[in-house]
Amino acid sequence: MSYAPRIAQNLNIPFRRVEATVELLESGATIPFIARYRKEATGSLDEVQIADIYDAWRKMQELDKRREVILISIEEQGKLTPELRAAIDAAGTMTELEDLYLPYRPKRKTRASMAIEKGLEPLAKRIFAQKDREVETLAKQYITDDVPTVEDALQGARDIIAEWVSEDKKARDKVRRHFDKGAVIASRLVKGKEEAGKKYLDYFEWSEPLKNCPSHRLLAMRRGEDEGFLRVAVAPDEERAVQDMEDMYVLGHGESAVQVRIAVKDSYKRLLQPSIETEFRNSSKEKADLEAIRVFAENLRQLLLSAPLGEKRIMGIDPGFRTGCKVICLDASGDLLYNTAIYPHEPQRKVFESQSEIEHLVEKYGIEAISVGNGTAGRETMDFLQKIKFERPVEIFQVNEAGASIYSASEVAREEFPTQDITVRGAVSIGRRLMDPLAELVKIDPKSIGVGQYQHDVNQNLLRDSLDRTVESCVNAVGINLNTASKHLLTYVSGLGPVLAQNIVIHRAENGPFKKRTDLKKVPRLGDKAFEQCAGFLRIREANNPLDNTAVHPERYALVEEMAADLGCKVADLVRDKQLRDKIDLKKYVRGDVGLPTLQDILKELEKPGLDPRGSAKSFEFANVHSLDDLQPGMVLPGIVTNITNFGAFVDIGVKDSGLVHVSQMADKFVRNPMEVVTLGQQVMVRVLEIDYSRKRVALSMKGV
Repeated sequence: MSYAPRIAQNLNIPFRRVEATVELLESGATIPFIARYRKEATGSLDEVQIADIYDAWRKMQELDKRREVILISIEEQGKLTPELRAAIDAAGTMTELEDLYLPYRPKRKTRASMAIEKGLEPLAKRIFAQKDREVETLAKQYITDDVPTVEDALQGARDIIAEWVSEDKKARDKVRRHFDKGAVIASRLVKGKEEAGKKYLDYFEWSEPLKNCPSHRLLAMRRGEDEGFLRVAVAPDEERAVQDMEDMYVLGHGESAVQVRIAVKDSYKRLLQPSIETEFRNSSKEKADLEAIRVFAENLRQLLLSAPLGEKRIMGIDPGFRTGCKVICLDASGDLLYNTAIYPHEPQRKVFESQSEIEHLVEKYGIEAISVGNGTAGRETMDFLQKIKFERPVEIFQVNEAGASIYSASEVAREEFPTQDITVRGAVSIGRRLMDPLAELVKIDPKSIGVGQYQHDVNQNLLRDSLDRTVESCVNAVGINLNTASKHLLTYVSGLGPVLAQNIVIHRAENGPFKKRTDLKKVPRLGDKAFEQCAGFLRIREANNPLDNTAVHPERYALVEEMAADLGCKVADLVRDKQLRDKIDLKKYVRGDVGLPTLQDILKELEKPGLDPRGSAKSFEFANVHSLDDLQPGMVLPGIVTNITNFGAFVDIGVKDSGLVHVSQMADKFVRNPMEVVTLGQQVMVRVLEIDYSRKRVALSMKGV
């Protein structure tokens, strides 16, 4: 079955583009490869659009698998009519499919099934038809040892009717519409949990329309519920919903109608409302998850694409008070040269000895920059270092150390530094983050990197897929040095993965640096398909062929050589000489599967071969504030954006707790999305609005600053 027509319709993307993209995905092509090197086939769809097509394609496959299971199940029961098969084949969503299957799904014992076992189904059918006037007389015919009274008979019949109503697709759709239009999410404090649950104070008495509830608020209420501090309910107006249900099933005002009315109300309150509430709780949670994951992924993207300082000799410092500051020195390749500890703070306060040691190490190892973690004693260590008068230019940076402790205890760190303890490994991570954030952060579970919110509350499979895709996108957007990249970095290169990444590292160790991209084909198990997918994203510095240090794919080398030959020069001359490049008439080289998008990409690469798109790192200095006690409303301070959410941005101003710039305080105009105004790691000026000492919160503003 071709999924392309349905995907094209759902995503509003031209059919041919979707069809070409699905064909490429089915052939094993990756999203970064398709976006970069198959623009003619896809009409230059970007990574987001291709990922949307991939997700829709995968969901449709899952839907068809479930459809097949349902058809087999109903057929085995001998209840699969041509009409039912047609309805199941036509179902376009999992909800539709499950509604059709509901009456045939094997069930545990219910009140209705027990009533049917007692022989009350014929009575239920008579009452549901609402033609009999003397209901009690009718019910007496069904009295047995198992059904001793008229009321027992009527109750059993009502239970059966209630289940019929709850399994009726029309009834379920009607209740869904009520939830869709008017469901309210409400949270209440669990009695006696006022003090223990005070962090959820905002939700002790809260309600709002479910469709208006933003992701962060819904996830906060859900977390409060999971932790036992809140009770959360989702429901529409019950009276209106029940009335609609009665209008569907109750005919007139006779005795049978009275019984049906009771059964319908019971069906709504006991079966339908809880079932559809679960459905809407799940769907709203999924929607909130997707939004939280989207924000998390964008934060992660910005963090991974943070400007690197580059290949410099770095001193990394993991600060601390009682246990001292762990100090390491790295060469320009990031290899560990030396490690020690200093104690410039309380309680030891060996300031002179610590300063002498830092000065000595800076001179001995030719240190060009110092990277300080932003955790405990981070600000104090920055102040200590900034007072030192070095004899050589030394820049001092504070970096986000979130996840460094996770890395230091990981198998990756043990593999890299088998003889060093976790404090040394953590300091190395802090130092390397300054050199190349991307190369270092790929070694850490993205959830531990310190961006995003509620990452432990969202669907973990969706989160992992999204974050892995984000890491892969960033790695391939930057391009990777084939001769220095770690196994962990290579793992995320298009078409590789852990096994091929390991094989590349082993081959490099045994045979020396790669001289040209085609040498990749000598790596065990790296075949033509993997080479096609990965080659364009790997760089070889100082290669004989300058194209090996660009994003030009090897499949297009002959085309570039043709351009050079037509101008009577070499490829290297095209890279060096802008006047030669200006003479290239791109239209002359349009052919077959090569169009202007690919040719324009090639020209851009020839202009700036090997250029890192991330820019370069800049140092930063906080104002003279260290704790909440140093703050006063009205203060204007420099800060660094550390996290971005839908409701604002968290800014580190040099005190232990980051302040929040609410979205309403980000600009003098309306801001829909904070990411339109700020980026992760951006240096900003903020004004202190309010300090909540009890909750350790600082409200900040960027308006008019």
